[in-house]
Amino acid sequence: MAKAPKLDQIDIHILAELQRQGRIGNNDLADAVGLSASPCLQRVRRLESAGYILGYSAHLNLAKLGDPQIVFTQVTLSSHRREDFLRFESALRTMDEVLEVHLVSGGFDYLLKFITRGIAEYQALMDNLLAAELGIDKYFSFIVLKSPVLKPEFPLAVVLEPHRD
Repeated sequence: MAKAPKLDQIDIHILAELQRQGRIGNNDLADAVGLSASPCLQRVRRLESAGYILGYSAHLNLAKLGDPQIVFTQVTLSSHRREDFLRFESALRTMDEVLEVHLVSGGFDYLLKFITRGIAEYQALMDNLLAAELGIDKYFSFIVLKSPVLKPEFPLAVVLEPHRD
């Protein structure tokens, strides 16, 4: 991966446009950010090689595919040695049902996000995790009833702007 370049306003505009429209053509992107096609493509390639852009994907309507169950799970490990965290994280990386894994501060160690076909499948998954003896001391499950706000884009202005009091 190339050294991360300092971002200017055009780079930020390119990133914002690509978040909104991942399939936008280079000519349309160039028009949207006020560049000609060749310099725009060079910037996109530079942002990709520097790791700012990890990939491109489609946002799917899961309701059209079935009736999936999203579950957030708080996990506390029984031991807090580095190898315990690594073993736990390694096991989760292999599971298709795991969407997100966050090591957090506070009253538990991890916040996990799962997707399954239903509650019974989620419980079977958790039973298998417990049987794998990964050092789980306790876990709490939060079944998602609905998701009234889902934002597929990162708010770049919030992430990149300096904090002002």
